[in-house]
Amino acid sequence: MFRQRAFPVLASALMAILSGCVGAPEAARRAPRMATSWTPPAAPEGRVCLLNLGRSDANFTPLPDQYYGAGCSAVGAVRLAALRSDEGLLQLTNLGPVTCPLANTLSGWARFGVDRAAQQILGSKLVRIETMGSYSCRNVAGTSRLSGHATANAVDVSGFVLADGRRITVARDWYGGGPQVRAFLDTVRGSACKRFGTVLSPDYNTAHHDHFHLEVGAARPFCS
Repeated sequence: MFRQRAFPVLASALMAILSGCVGAPEAARRAPRMATSWTPPAAPEGRVCLLNLGRSDANFTPLPDQYYGAGCSAVGAVRLAALRSDEGLLQLTNLGPVTCPLANTLSGWARFGVDRAAQQILGSKLVRIETMGSYSCRNVAGTSRLSGHATANAVDVSGFVLADGRRITVARDWYGGGPQVRAFLDTVRGSACKRFGTVLSPDYNTAHHDHFHLEVGAARPFCS
């Protein structure tokens, strides 16, 4: 598990590579212990992405690049264990490998788009985000085009658990929840549309009746 401020190995290795490229506070020079099979990404943007993810106080582990054939891969990916809210950790369920850009975008959305909306609209903090997974080597349904899941650039979010014990799900509450719950889900969908390249909700089609599809790296932004 990777938490940038808690471990002293990765940032020193990354900063040695990044010297003269990116300025970072002293805390960014202390980094996590990592598996010997993992090596820092060669591309500068990959190294910067990991440093930014560490600064967000996410708990994560960098993963070796994987190429599965048929265009499917998980390159520059991490395994997220938890994200940071304003006052605590946000747990995640069923989440597989995600690219670092997706992890960073998810981190910002969870903290500033979901947790704060939960507090303002529902009066309780967010404690867990439930997902239906991330990486999966498959095409977009009904097409021959690879899904964002095939490159670990997409995650399907199905529900949210609040500190007061309430569990809000897309399947049950998008149409059937009370006014406040529906307002919360609409707000977090709108917040996602400002951050992710592609956002698909139950309004898009019946295949998304039970989750939000959140994807980075799309050529053209699309929100529905």
